[in-house]
Amino acid sequence: MAKPLLEFTDRGIYCEQGRFYIDPWKPVDDAVITHAHADHAYIGHKNYLAHHLSREVMLYRLGDINLRTIEYGETVTKHGVKISMFPAGHVIGSAQIRVEYKGVVWVVSGDYKTDDDGISTPFEPVKCQHFISECTFGMPVYSWKPQSEIFTEVNNWWRTNVQNGVATVIVGYSLGKAQRILQNLDLSIGKVYTHGVIENTNEALRRNGVILNPTERITFESVKDEVRKGIIIAPPSSVGTPWMRKFGPYSFGYCSGWMAIRGAKRRRAADRGFIMSDHADWNGLVSAIDATGCESVYLTHGYTASFTRYLNEIGFNASEVHTLYGGEEEEAPVTEGEEKKETTPSGDEVKEEIVS
Repeated sequence: MAKPLLEFTDRGIYCEQGRFYIDPWKPVDDAVITHAHADHAYIGHKNYLAHHLSREVMLYRLGDINLRTIEYGETVTKHGVKISMFPAGHVIGSAQIRVEYKGVVWVVSGDYKTDDDGISTPFEPVKCQHFISECTFGMPVYSWKPQSEIFTEVNNWWRTNVQNGVATVIVGYSLGKAQRILQNLDLSIGKVYTHGVIENTNEALRRNGVILNPTERITFESVKDEVRKGIIIAPPSSVGTPWMRKFGPYSFGYCSGWMAIRGAKRRRAADRGFIMSDHADWNGLVSAIDATGCESVYLTHGYTASFTRYLNEIGFNASEVHTLYGGEEEEAPVTEGEEKKETTPSGDEVKEEIVS
């Protein structure tokens, strides 16, 4: 029996014919990266290949790496294997990796969402025989509302806070969620202020040519009373810390797909929970997999066991595989003092961003 074009190894997804790995979690010579989140883009590889819009964020997070970038639809050939990238819709610069050799096509989705968030290049189904998919929210309970409805709620909440003299703090991951929030705020209400980690990521994206709404970094020189009149975008690790408490009294909103679960808001002590994810919901996962026309689907992280059973029941050839993608850091409580790791431009802060 012929070896599959892609294999799951203890280092990551490996293409022996092309001699490269996709999103490897241990150091390798040749790494192809789906996107810049910490569970997919690790430090220590000799060579990196990623989408052009991931370039500056990856350099900011990983340092001086040997990085080549390409555009969507562009093809690179390694030892006869064709590699190309297609939009994943997850965050800015996220890509599905299409791998082809002698007519056999595999697609590695990385993380993806099928709804257009207005800032990431929208998800594009790619035909293949074998599809490697996440299923972070692979349960029927997860069904996202239209984005316009979510941001109507966010902006009304912010407006009410301003009228009541209460500061507004909204929490989202620094790559993906923060920019999505920023681009959908009603700036007639006030200015947007950002935690340093959020602003570092914004600056990297701007260097990459991404046009974002104006923001102001919060520093020691920031005037507290002025900041409190706007909206503050902060990372999850700032929750419950002295950094956040200094803006009190404030109303704190948390943006996450996990807010669909009863009790998630309470566990984060949030005043408001906004159900907003950069991953596909149940219907998005099923429709994306179906659109590939694949013969086989491999589920890497999320509700892999139950989603595999469901896909097999409806006629897919599905199996679950073990990877290090998609940890549950978002569920963990944040303790005082964790804001210290947010002050450095290293990869430390991105550990919080695996599930968003």
